[in-house]
Amino acid sequence: MTQDVGVPQADVVLGADGLARPVWASKDPLLREYYDTEWGMPVRDERGVFERLSLEAFQSGLSWATILRKRPGFRAAFEGFDPDRVAGYGESAVARLMGDAGIVRNRRKIEATIGNARATVACRDREGLATLVWSFQPEQTPRPQVAADVPSSSPESVALAKELKRRGFAFVGPTTVFALMEAIGIVDTHLVGSHRRGSSGVWPH
Repeated sequence: MTQDVGVPQADVVLGADGLARPVWASKDPLLREYYDTEWGMPVRDERGVFERLSLEAFQSGLSWATILRKRPGFRAAFEGFDPDRVAGYGESAVARLMGDAGIVRNRRKIEATIGNARATVACRDREGLATLVWSFQPEQTPRPQVAADVPSSSPESVALAKELKRRGFAFVGPTTVFALMEAIGIVDTHLVGSHRRGSSGVWPH
């Protein structure tokens, strides 16, 4: 792939397959697969947005690789991240989840996920979670040349975090919300030299 002028090889690595990726997605096969097939692609359904919001909250303070490796366990433990089912969890479910080695056993995050499921269900009385989150799509997306150019938050993520908290969501700070926006395609923070830049179809290359 032809690299844009000014993109250093230290930030974009050319793989054995001839495709350019950021360093974080260039070595670990699991992260590479996630980067190549899922990260930054549009997610517009309620369950999909709820799952990714939940995983981003659990990731706080941990590496994304840790969460990704436990993702099958999370999906099993939270019944496919079905908001209706998770919203009905009580103390016995919390105890079950705290004993599940397949997930991150953090009581505050588990309880926040249950509360967020209830908030997700409540959002249906208005526009719904997915529509709400996508309504904060900015007019422009970042065009990072190097990793240091990728922001950790934005005015839109600050505003969305505030709105989500107002509606009863927890663990939804501006940084976590911006990571969600990156993950589901609301913004495109693929480095300009990456083979995935512009692949979502939401933003031009």
